[in-house]
Amino acid sequence: MSKTTRDDILYGELSLLQPVEGPRVSVDTVLLSAAIALRKGEKVLELGCAHGAVLLILARKFPQASRFEGLEICKELADMAAENARSNGLENRAIFTHGDLKDIRSHYAPGSFDVVLMNPPYNDPVKSRVSPHSIKAVARHGTACTLEDVAGAANFLLKPRGRFYLVLRASRAAEALSLLRRGGLEPKRIRFVHSGPGKDASTFLLGAMKGGRGGLVVDPPLFITDDCGNYTPELMAAYSLESPPCL
Repeated sequence: MSKTTRDDILYGELSLLQPVEGPRVSVDTVLLSAAIALRKGEKVLELGCAHGAVLLILARKFPQASRFEGLEICKELADMAAENARSNGLENRAIFTHGDLKDIRSHYAPGSFDVVLMNPPYNDPVKSRVSPHSIKAVARHGTACTLEDVAGAANFLLKPRGRFYLVLRASRAAEALSLLRRGGLEPKRIRFVHSGPGKDASTFLLGAMKGGRGGLVVDPPLFITDDCGNYTPELMAAYSLESPPCL
């Protein structure tokens, strides 16, 4: 197994094993979890769940949701996610499966979930320099799946009017919107994230609905820091389990 660290996140609400070389909890992790509101009894699946951080944050934040499941192509990360669920007392509410989203039909029945989410690989491997580290390549460069694969899997998994959420690099917004619409997921809300005022957007948060009507709401920008370089109150609120959804 690769080297790991155990780190407290969300002011100690969770303690997670993470790989030293590979996906780690970041601002994107926290913002994706903060973008989502869940209802009583809903079933939630994360595609490419890595070490389980987003799902475990949601499981802690929404005890009324009935079940959380994660699918991860890297067995080492899937095992790490299961261990994180156990060590945080969430093993009865969050389960993790080793598998490939391109083979989604062998893992789940159609229309099994109310909510699907993902932090897809940021880069297109054709257009970017691929990391020689296999876990990093899968997480950052899409060597294991494409956005089209993601849209297809989410459409298969969701019930009618089920919701899909993602966080992705801002430069891929047009591509993502087009692929999701073609894949039967209508974009409903989008919010661009900026490192600070006057800076170009770095990422965006998106919520889509299976079979939803057309009409996209563009929310106000979310700034990581203010003009003085201090973290904004809105960003800091995302690190609280009591925060309202930021999307």
